[in-house]
Amino acid sequence: MNNNLSLPSEWDKQSYIQLTWPHIGTDWAYMLEEVEKCFVNLATEIASRQPLLLVAPEFPEELKDFPYKENITFFQCKTNDTWARDHAFITLKDKHGDPQLLDFCFNGWGMKFAADKDNLINSKLFGKHILNGDYINKRDFVLEGGSIESDGKGTLLTTSLCLLAPNRNDTMSRHEIEDYLKEAFNLQQILWLDYGYLAGDDTDSHVDTLARLCPDDTIAYVKCSNPDDEHYSALQAMEKQLESFTTLDGKPYRLLPLPMPEAIYDEDGYRLPATYANFLIMNDAVLYPTYGQPENDKEAARVLAQAFPGREIVGIDCNALIKQHGSLHCVTMQYPESVFKG
Repeated sequence: MNNNLSLPSEWDKQSYIQLTWPHIGTDWAYMLEEVEKCFVNLATEIASRQPLLLVAPEFPEELKDFPYKENITFFQCKTNDTWARDHAFITLKDKHGDPQLLDFCFNGWGMKFAADKDNLINSKLFGKHILNGDYINKRDFVLEGGSIESDGKGTLLTTSLCLLAPNRNDTMSRHEIEDYLKEAFNLQQILWLDYGYLAGDDTDSHVDTLARLCPDDTIAYVKCSNPDDEHYSALQAMEKQLESFTTLDGKPYRLLPLPMPEAIYDEDGYRLPATYANFLIMNDAVLYPTYGQPENDKEAARVLAQAFPGREIVGIDCNALIKQHGSLHCVTMQYPESVFKG
């Protein structure tokens, strides 16, 4: 274990936020105009506040007259899809704050979807000298950024349903995976959530759809209070497990329940994995998904204001994103301050 390294929390000082833009060659093709509007809203809220790293085969036409264009670093690259949280670098910092860019294998959430182009973005990006930091090849281990949460102090929150799924690292036991993560990220403890899921989720229960680490030993999580909802039993069990977790100091976490969105269905009647836990923490703001449900959208904003006092809480309509079974956090990735090479 290298005690000089740490895995920053998302609320640590940032440089870039990455977006990987949708295009006609992605699964968004049938609703491209609709999802591009969501991405333009995201790009506006990000680039008006801090640098945006934009990855796409071509610079998006929708951003040609963008008012914050000078705050965009564009990297031209072939892509399969838009889920930057899962194909982008995961960044460590050493004791001097210098970054290490860890490139893990992305296999399309257990070989469910093509990922051959997305899995090459990081090495190509590094080769163009756009990012500061040392390139660390971790391609022998499958790991997506949406499956882990760090508090920056040595604690990692994750889910056993995802990290122990046989379609990721099937030759490794739970103990071996825990040892690997502790070594790779210089961790002192891993909190394993063994319960919780969302119908329609393709990720095998990424933690960023269920429970999120926040400042001051706080966890914001999805709470289901309706016994008739199909998620009720699993999310009640998840809540009980969260209540049992303790910090490295042995203290219980402050738990903030986020509302469960009313059920949203696709055109074939299948439930979509809408969640308010899929928010993005920025330097001075928190961007969170809204779903056209005024009461729930407002309550989610109220809870996040409790978790992040002093940050602006900004809602982004993510009804388009949820149609491809993801949301706001899934399409973004933050980089620590020292990665910026502007």
